[in-house]
Amino acid sequence: MTDPVSRTILLLDIERYSDRDDVEQAYLRRMLYDITDRTLESAGIDERLRLRADRGDSVMELIDANASVTALLRALLTEVPDQLRAVNRMASSSAQIRLRGVVATGYIAVDEHDGWVGSDLNHACRLLDAGLLRAALRERPDDFALCVSESVHAGIVRHDHPGIPAQGFHAVTVDSKNGPLRAWLHGPVPHGTHGPGESGGAPAPDCSGESPAPGADTSTPRTERTAATDPTTTAASGAAATAAAIPDPHEPSRTEQPGEPREPGPSAQPAQQPAQPAAPPANVVFTFGGGSPSFGGSLVAGDQHGVSGGQVTGDVHLGRSGGEPA
Repeated sequence: MTDPVSRTILLLDIERYSDRDDVEQAYLRRMLYDITDRTLESAGIDERLRLRADRGDSVMELIDANASVTALLRALLTEVPDQLRAVNRMASSSAQIRLRGVVATGYIAVDEHDGWVGSDLNHACRLLDAGLLRAALRERPDDFALCVSESVHAGIVRHDHPGIPAQGFHAVTVDSKNGPLRAWLHGPVPHGTHGPGESGGAPAPDCSGESPAPGADTSTPRTERTAATDPTTTAASGAAATAAAIPDPHEPSRTEQPGEPREPGPSAQPAQQPAQPAAPPANVVFTFGGGSPSFGGSLVAGDQHGVSGGQVTGDVHLGRSGGEPA
């Protein structure tokens, strides 16, 4: 095996190659080789500076480290899309060719069987086969999706050379058997994937850990909503308002004269006793015409008029019936 030497790695792969029949696959392979050769020639990289390995539906190129990576990237971003459009406009739907591409750098050795050995090459192949790159090509209207390694981005892309817009590349991370691989995708990141700095999802719950129930009204603060909807709070508020509007039944309705003794009233109820029902509003008149209405076992005979807070005149018998003294 030779000593590892620095190389630029170019990988190009045909989309949906295995879905075609033998005749269509042979045609697609010819187009792949033709597009690769034209692209490398436009970058100034002739056959003496590269080694090629055939992988059926893909081609692998090991390019001499002295060849310009900047020129190669510029050719991939301009020549490949142009050539794909020229080929596909004259091809039937079954002969359309679309490509995924990867550019990386690393140290590669060649063994006695002309096989290529190197972890950087393995990483480049895993980028080519990544689901993210496949998804990117599926979602694009054009026919080419390109991904570059971290080292190529750091050395070339981020410097924004003419024809290689740095803002056109986006950081991505793909899964592999050796763990996540960081790379840079040219063009938009496909839907359903998340790049660095992306965020989303449902709004986070508040500090109490509670989230509003579906359909809940969040325009009113929680304390106000509770007071407005709690039946106990509402009833208590209504009773307090009614009690405030009703004069004290133990206070005489007439004006007291100075020095006149005041009639003693019943003592206040203990605080532990349950609240009594609110009295009816003031100035309400009850008229009983005929009959003998009964209130809890008490009997009121004759026609009587009762006014809350005033005096009741007439014969009122409580606790017994028939007009007998109580």
